[in-house]
Amino acid sequence: MVLDLVVIGTAITLGPLHNSAFILLLSSRRGVRQGLAFLLSWLANLIAVIAVVVLLTGGQPPARHSTPSTAAIAAKLAIGLALVLYGAHRQRRPPRPHGPPRWAARIDNASWVTAAGLAWLLQPWGLVGAGAATALGANLSTSGDWLALTGYCLLATLSLIVMEMYVVWAPAAAQARLNALRNWLSQHQEQLIVTLSLLAGLWVTGASIYQLVT
Repeated sequence: MVLDLVVIGTAITLGPLHNSAFILLLSSRRGVRQGLAFLLSWLANLIAVIAVVVLLTGGQPPARHSTPSTAAIAAKLAIGLALVLYGAHRQRRPPRPHGPPRWAARIDNASWVTAAGLAWLLQPWGLVGAGAATALGANLSTSGDWLALTGYCLLATLSLIVMEMYVVWAPAAAQARLNALRNWLSQHQEQLIVTLSLLAGLWVTGASIYQLVT
């Protein structure tokens, strides 16, 4: 479970869409405040999903090869296959120009509520679903699984935490470097989406098949 959560959390935190949007927020007039609203909403969404899973299982994983356990692995397998197919589809379609999003022109006047809602919209729910399916196997009577779930939520938020702290500590240097990063992300957005979808999808698919046959 731990390795699966590490792979999924890494794929989430490296996603180009939410990172580009976050940099735009940080570049706005109330950037630190809006960035914090986005970051906290992003983290709260991840925690809420895990909390729902824990409530469903009571903190105890379903018995191995039981119907709930098999159903959870099958759902995880379906998500993994969907990620692989999505990555393959994005790879084969003709490249499209990626300009700034429509809301970028109004970002200076956006409220913290808008920033928080944007985090919810940009969350990669396929990967979050894979993380939730993996968390079904957590045994919360052990400190190790508590740490694994906590680490997963923080890892999936790590890029946002680093950028927010960078802007707070060194605003002048951060703005220039983060804008350069956003330009790079925009230029390589398709490649990043395809690579992350395929790698995460293949990992989740392989891990699910292994769990089903062993």
